[in-house]
Amino acid sequence: QVQLVESGGGLVQAGGSLRLSCAASGRTFSNHYMGWFRQAPGKEREFVATINRSGGTTYYADSVNGRFTISRDNAKNTVYLQMNSLKPEDTAVYYCAARVSWVLDDRKKDAYDYWGQGTQVTVSS
Repeated sequence: QVQLVESGGGLVQAGGSLRLSCAASGRTFSNHYMGWFRQAPGKEREFVATINRSGGTTYYADSVNGRFTISRDNAKNTVYLQMNSLKPEDTAVYYCAARVSWVLDDRKKDAYDYWGQGTQVTVSS
């Protein structure tokens, strides 16, 4: 089992920045691929970013590419999402997720084994 706890959400004006953190406990963090997803009211949970076990490979949704950066610190059992140039359409609950196995399509939420409880990000215009 892996327990994930997100933090760092809040209210920010458009154009601002936030950094989300996701602290992991339980099984060996460095053995897990990590991802961030988000869910806006009335919408499906959608993929935001993913990072491989070493942190050397990252992948982003088109909607955030160039504005968001995912990173991890395996010594601290933590994955981060740096969000810059935030837009009102980025408003959502952001979830951290972990999986053990490599998958062909890591944008699918069903590929992930463990989820955090989410942190709210609200971007005002």
